[in-house]
Amino acid sequence: MGLEQRLLDGSAVLGVVGLGYVGLPLAVEMAKAGHRVVGLEVSVGKVDEINAGRSYIPDVPTEELAELVAAGLISATTDFCHAAECDAIAICVPTPLNAMKEPDTSYMESAARMVTPYLHTEMLITLESTTYPGTTEEVVQPILEAGGLRVGDGLFLAFSPERVDPGNPVFQTRNTPKVVGGVTPRCTELATVFYERFIDTVVPVSSTRAAEMTKLLENIFRCVNIALMNELLQVSERMGINIWEVVDAAKTKPFGFMPFYPGPGLGGHCIPIDPFYLSWKARQFDFHTKFIELAGEVNENMPYYVVTRLMEALNTQRKSLAGSRVLMLGVAYKGNIDDMRESPAIKIAELLADKNADVVYHDPWVATFRAGARDIPFVELTEAELAGADAVLVVTDHNSVDYDLVVRSSKLILDTRNALKAYSDDKVVRL
Repeated sequence: MGLEQRLLDGSAVLGVVGLGYVGLPLAVEMAKAGHRVVGLEVSVGKVDEINAGRSYIPDVPTEELAELVAAGLISATTDFCHAAECDAIAICVPTPLNAMKEPDTSYMESAARMVTPYLHTEMLITLESTTYPGTTEEVVQPILEAGGLRVGDGLFLAFSPERVDPGNPVFQTRNTPKVVGGVTPRCTELATVFYERFIDTVVPVSSTRAAEMTKLLENIFRCVNIALMNELLQVSERMGINIWEVVDAAKTKPFGFMPFYPGPGLGGHCIPIDPFYLSWKARQFDFHTKFIELAGEVNENMPYYVVTRLMEALNTQRKSLAGSRVLMLGVAYKGNIDDMRESPAIKIAELLADKNADVVYHDPWVATFRAGARDIPFVELTEAELAGADAVLVVTDHNSVDYDLVVRSSKLILDTRNALKAYSDDKVVRL
């Protein structure tokens, strides 16, 4: 029986390399569609948690995972020899930037090398890790073909960018459309059949490069527009204009406008990082992405701007930042999740500590917080803690926070997220 038939009738064994924010939800959807799923992961801790039926990803309920594990539909292992059991494998590993803001494909390359000895004919490999155009064919394909098989002739390879939005209550793995581009037309066809088993809508494109560029376009679009808002925020502040009010007014236009919002800086694995993938690749073609790089510069400056605004706010109370106790309220990169990847709170905390502020934090989602070489102490959100702080800095707007208590008990609040929009108290300073 061929690969396509096994995918269509549900008998195909599916694999996922990397069981994080992307991989585990994907594995769960595969299993819910009736496939047996093998999770391949280098972390012993994650493997043990999954095999015990315990989820460490907020978007995956433990009850749902436990049921699938108990049914024998999901298992996890650190032994990559089990890749040989799989008919199709999705690689979902990180693609960070190095210190020079150049793509680090080492995790992706390592994952490809670990599955290569176990490849067999009539097998599909898809890559979901966000990267620059050309990575699938220039980096991953040669590694896979080193095992003797050839892509398009028994071995099939495609790129399908992850579009995970942690904490989104509406769009999750299954109902977020999936873009797919294969190395060959047959690769695209099989990858489309593969994803259609557990994703509601699949969107084939002409090549891996087109699929890779699609993900970059999506996040560069957000990065550039957020940078625009961050710049307008700063000029509006000088003009005495409330930019949040302006955005709310502008978004009443039913066409030609999409609201974006300023903030303390970009966070998450995608938006702060993806634009640099394209900038780096573009230089190989003697092209400089000035627009994208300028947006990155504006967004990276926001933590510095936040600290400056906090210093100015403290000055109005005849206080210096040095020696002041600053309670950072929320440190995850966005509200209602525990994800700390690239959170602007990390840089803000470093800057505050460098200026000798006494920094503490509260976040109902994040149990420990490290900024640079410093462990930032956690405090409970009590009337005493709020009253004892010289300033409260709202960095992340979690819904579960008692903002009535915050406003009632604090001396000074700098709100970087417009979380206190409903409050007109003079102690509330908006970014």
